[in-house]
Amino acid sequence: MLTIESLTHLGMGRASDGQSLLPRVLPGEEVDVAQDGTMRIVTPSVDRVAAPCRHFKSCGGCAMQHATDAFVADWKQDIVVKAVQARGISPEFRNIVTSPPKSRRRAKLSGRRTKKGAMVGFHTRASDTLVQVPDCQLLTPALIASFPALEALTLLACSRKGEIDLTVTEAALGADVLIATDKELTPPLRVELAALANQHGLSRLVWNDEPVVTINPPTQDFGGTFVVPPPGAFLQATKHGEAALMSAVEEITTGAGRIIDLFAGCGTFTLPLARRAEVHAVEGEAAMLDALDRGWREGHELRRVTTETRDLFRRPLEPDELRHFEAAVIDPPRAGAEAQIDTLAVSDIKTIAMVSCNPVTFARDAKTLVEAGFAMPWVQVVDQFRWSPHVEIVAPFTRK
Repeated sequence: MLTIESLTHLGMGRASDGQSLLPRVLPGEEVDVAQDGTMRIVTPSVDRVAAPCRHFKSCGGCAMQHATDAFVADWKQDIVVKAVQARGISPEFRNIVTSPPKSRRRAKLSGRRTKKGAMVGFHTRASDTLVQVPDCQLLTPALIASFPALEALTLLACSRKGEIDLTVTEAALGADVLIATDKELTPPLRVELAALANQHGLSRLVWNDEPVVTINPPTQDFGGTFVVPPPGAFLQATKHGEAALMSAVEEITTGAGRIIDLFAGCGTFTLPLARRAEVHAVEGEAAMLDALDRGWREGHELRRVTTETRDLFRRPLEPDELRHFEAAVIDPPRAGAEAQIDTLAVSDIKTIAMVSCNPVTFARDAKTLVEAGFAMPWVQVVDQFRWSPHVEIVAPFTRK
């Protein structure tokens, strides 16, 4: 018999034997583990609930559906609190914002041919086993409705024993689908794919890096400005989470007339901010900035937006380049932005809105700014990856 003492940041239960890490358990529970590895919860936690999704035990997409929403919210908030406190910082924490079920607008699925046709779904945890998820409680109804199209595409794009990746994004006028496959795109196959896209009402279909057909531009709405992102481009996971992050960024940068947006992507923050301020958007992927620029040029009542393609890991903006701006927004990948944070720390920038998807690198970069004389009055945790270990974080940094 083992007692679960705590959870790791990935949601695995640390057992009382000091070595076992068990999935789908909660602190305080007593668990009987058989020789074959199967588990039986002997004494359940008061925070244990029935998983809302019938795929929970077989699918590897969620880690925490067996716990109450309140427990998950506290657990996620605590991960960020501990990461920040480990760096000697103790800001106020606002109440966590959690996206509702069935709100995830983008997913990377896998497709495989079967004897009876094709299957599309997620892999089980740490496995090559593919599980169909027709009743997934994460994805939007529009993404679930695209599954028949994805299965039909799998029949055309997948070899007998191979597997393909399908990145599908909800767009206003039909799913935006990117296929990653080793199969050659032949002229006859292109015709079949275009017909299938028309039949299933897809907005755009891309084969590896090659567009097959665009029936309707797969636009995304960034604060009332419409952008057509490149295939597979990064988007915030839910519109709900994006709105929460944008609200915080707006609050932090209020009053700034010139803003620099670092790791700007396709304009998630740039374009809404351009309704009241001039914005310079910097991003390493030229295709994303091209999409942002087209959206701005076709937008209405926006102030001047300029763009710059630049690898901010290898060539961060220097203090003399930052002196023209009153505020900065920075939303780096999971690795954080150590080099760019170092130059921001010694610049004349008065206000920084930092967005992050990694508590560890967020805390590291926050410490650099605090030690340089910035105040970090509060932190907002946004959970748009419901039931997973992932979080988004946004916080203000202001010169004292």
